[in-house]
Amino acid sequence: MAWLNGSLSYVLPFLVVLTVLVFVHELGHYLSARRNGVRVQVFSLGFGPELFGRTDRAGTRWRVSLIPLGGYIKMFGDADVASGRSEALDDMTDEEKAVSFHHKRLLQRAEIVSAGPIANFVFAIIVLAIFFMTVGQPFTPTDVGEIVPGSAAERAGLQAGDVILSVNGDPVERFEDLQQLVSLNRGTALQMTVRRAGQDVTLAVTPVVTEVTDVFGSKHHIGVIGVKHIGESSYIKRGPVSAVGAAVAETANLSASTLTAVWQMIIGTRTTEELGGPLRIAQMSGIVAQSKPTNLIWFMAVLSINLGLINLFPIPVLDGGHLLFYVAEAIRGRPLGQRAQEYGFGLGLALVVILMVFATWNDFVHLGIIARLRDWIT
Repeated sequence: MAWLNGSLSYVLPFLVVLTVLVFVHELGHYLSARRNGVRVQVFSLGFGPELFGRTDRAGTRWRVSLIPLGGYIKMFGDADVASGRSEALDDMTDEEKAVSFHHKRLLQRAEIVSAGPIANFVFAIIVLAIFFMTVGQPFTPTDVGEIVPGSAAERAGLQAGDVILSVNGDPVERFEDLQQLVSLNRGTALQMTVRRAGQDVTLAVTPVVTEVTDVFGSKHHIGVIGVKHIGESSYIKRGPVSAVGAAVAETANLSASTLTAVWQMIIGTRTTEELGGPLRIAQMSGIVAQSKPTNLIWFMAVLSINLGLINLFPIPVLDGGHLLFYVAEAIRGRPLGQRAQEYGFGLGLALVVILMVFATWNDFVHLGIIARLRDWIT
């Protein structure tokens, strides 16, 4: 049962990381709701029965609940934690309507709903900016030190000593940026401009999709071209303004990479076996927590970005689903009917559950739990 003991050692770091990110997300909703005059009845970390809590002077019950896998705020006028419309909305007094979420203007409701994901992005930018000011931003020059024999780089004519300047017309300043661009490529030619003996040369390099195993033991299919950089990697400390700019750019790049990977899964050019659920995130949290503290900080920033993106997906029960309904309301001039919204939320919930089950199954396979159960049964 050593594998079980090892898995349990990941639980605490996972819960700490998840609690921080969920708190940031819900705090975004809470602050926006209060700014727009909405009464917030409950701010909960976790779901289910309350373990402990307190009620502040504004009447908000701050609570920690039994199931620590998420959180929510319940605003006045909500029927449930998913902000469903209460049946008592039409019977409210004018004073109650003034503090009811569902009686606010469309743009106010959209602001409150979008504030959660935005808070996750802002948190990531702040964390990364502090990281770049104190530890520094990873920087590896784009000087080519070695070409792997038989690789895509060799076939395209890249040579040791070349300095990669741009990819598809976009400047590339760090080897890390080049790796990100290449790894997401599914075998499409990249136009690379390199400096060679003082001259700029443009080459067409087509990455080869290869299976690799990361430090967490997960297998990924990524594009590679077969070049190794020259010189040592370093960390460049930035000033406040430069650090914020670099953090915004890094957040945008990570968001684009995540969305690209998701789209590749949807159209079938990337395997869905790479889709991980809570168990794999817990494993990654534990491994990162046992390494350098800076790795855990970076990991939290990346997870915060992913949490913000996931919540913006146009799936009912997620923030993006609410925003989708608001777009329909703006077009129609009135909200969707109650039954249509209920069907939408039901369908969205079913889709989220299916995705969670599928991701958790992938986790079981990745962690070897399925193989162990099969061996135990047979």
